[in-house]
Amino acid sequence: MGVDVGNARVGLALSDPDGILATPLKTLKRNLNTDSDRRVLRKLLAVHGVTEVYVGWPRTMRGGSSASTAMAEEYAAGLVAELAEDGASIPVWLVDERLSTVSAHRSLHEAGRSSRDFRSVVDQVAAVNILQQCLDALKNDQSLAGHRVRPQDEETAGPGAPPSAPDQMGDPS
Repeated sequence: MGVDVGNARVGLALSDPDGILATPLKTLKRNLNTDSDRRVLRKLLAVHGVTEVYVGWPRTMRGGSSASTAMAEEYAAGLVAELAEDGASIPVWLVDERLSTVSAHRSLHEAGRSSRDFRSVVDQVAAVNILQQCLDALKNDQSLAGHRVRPQDEETAGPGAPPSAPDQMGDPS
């Protein structure tokens, strides 16, 4: 599953069982107070038998961090923690998604969609772009810029501690 995290919405995309083609699934309304969007996401992971999750990691053009980068990291870390609480062992990866939303806007414009209609589907299209990039790279044995998000060890890491050392994309762990 591909996930595009935004301030107001979360776009989701799924691949076919053979991991060849990404397609839009749903746009969730983001709720920062209750995290109800992550509850719905976890249910969708189970319903669709998802084996890996690729969350867009919006780095700056120079590879640095921004508020959006931190938001995606927090969302992925929260998802990993909740999956661990559920006893689910679905790997969650943060993957470089520079310009995925820009590309989604361009695709929708080229398809003749009105700018007013973008809001309802742009996050899904961005999630498709994220997931398709991952599927294509994996199919071609290429590595992706990003890392696996691991649950924090609650005994050694307190609030605000940096996350544990992540796996690199393509590592067989």
